[in-house]
Amino acid sequence: MPATVVVGTQWGDEGKGKFTDLLAKEMSMVVRYQGGHNAGHTIVIDGEKFAIQLIPSGVFYDHITPVIGNGVVVDPFVLLKEMDSLSQRGIDVSRLKLSGNAHLILPYHQELDALHERHLGKAKLGTTKRGIGPAYADKAMRVGIRVQDMLDETIFREKLHATLSHTNKVLTKVFNRLPLDADEIADKVLSECLDQLKPHIADSVNLVHDALDAGQHVLFEGAQATFLDLDHGTYPFVTSSNPIAGGVCAGAGIGPKEITRVVGIAKAYVTRVGAGPFPSELFDGDHDGDRMVDIGKEFGTNTGRRRRPGWFDAVMMRHAVRINGLTELAITKLDVLDTFDTVKMCVAYEIDGKRVEKLPYHQSELHRATPIYEEFPGWNTDQTAATEPDHLHPQAQAYLRALEAQVGVPITLASTGPGRNQFIHWES
Repeated sequence: MPATVVVGTQWGDEGKGKFTDLLAKEMSMVVRYQGGHNAGHTIVIDGEKFAIQLIPSGVFYDHITPVIGNGVVVDPFVLLKEMDSLSQRGIDVSRLKLSGNAHLILPYHQELDALHERHLGKAKLGTTKRGIGPAYADKAMRVGIRVQDMLDETIFREKLHATLSHTNKVLTKVFNRLPLDADEIADKVLSECLDQLKPHIADSVNLVHDALDAGQHVLFEGAQATFLDLDHGTYPFVTSSNPIAGGVCAGAGIGPKEITRVVGIAKAYVTRVGAGPFPSELFDGDHDGDRMVDIGKEFGTNTGRRRRPGWFDAVMMRHAVRINGLTELAITKLDVLDTFDTVKMCVAYEIDGKRVEKLPYHQSELHRATPIYEEFPGWNTDQTAATEPDHLHPQAQAYLRALEAQVGVPITLASTGPGRNQFIHWES
């Protein structure tokens, strides 16, 4: 049976968790394929808010096997804390599977992350300092430590000693910090994490393929989003992995022929956390931008940082459609725009006096880009109770149709509020 991918199409925080949770009703397995605990999903169930970082959204359904794939980097202490938190709130995490090939985030990764960011000063990237980048760097340098290594204490300790022999030189000679003790880290991880995680460690690749071969539906979800992708995002202000739909193939171990549905998630406007270019940004003090932040509660799930707001960028979205091979779009937070007199959409850029309708590949051009807007009358109507397309105000319907026309793929879902059931199946 075909696999479905849910992917963020902007700079993250689009509300992927809500629609992953919605689509999960049809699935037997939900697989997280990249990223770490630097991104969070917020899901509201019967008025109760759940913020998850590593565990796939499908954990909230009893019929689903949630899987953390090989492409994810995992802080074992964070994962256990998240499992305990969900268990205490009545959520069954016993079905969770953790790829033995996923790489571990260990204390030295977090220390290096914070030190590198501090060293960059004004040129800092805006990392969450949670060790994600250094863990992926170790993976690429072939000195990373994987989940499966915990199952062999001798191997685990040998690898830790080998890695820290280099890392400690960086800590002491470059950053003037005290060295870390490999055996202390090993003792802590093995004594506090192994017994609890061992029942969940699995061969995730065969697990996924067995499900597909049995005709089961499998949903793949990532963290972050298209324009934070290491290769296709606004580099260097990106994450350390590949959130795009193609990242599923490496991060979960399936071939592209298995994927026939790619659902792109996008806000009805745009936000960004951290540094980097943002052509349609509304800066601090702009009335519309401040309202987006206030009404949409645009603060990071994990970090609490204020997100940078801006109008919907159709130029970016057209590029996201191509990069991901999107088959459809789901629009979130349409209700945030309910009280705006005018709603804008960036349909092109002006760069050096020229109109540009495709995303420029050169970073300097993107920094110089200014948005060209189309304006739409606002609907000034509360849409949060809408459950059918014709329940939406005609101006809200017109905005969604214009968005579809600009980006070239159909909208199939639109969120009208934060609740689990606040959405409509949209047909233009």
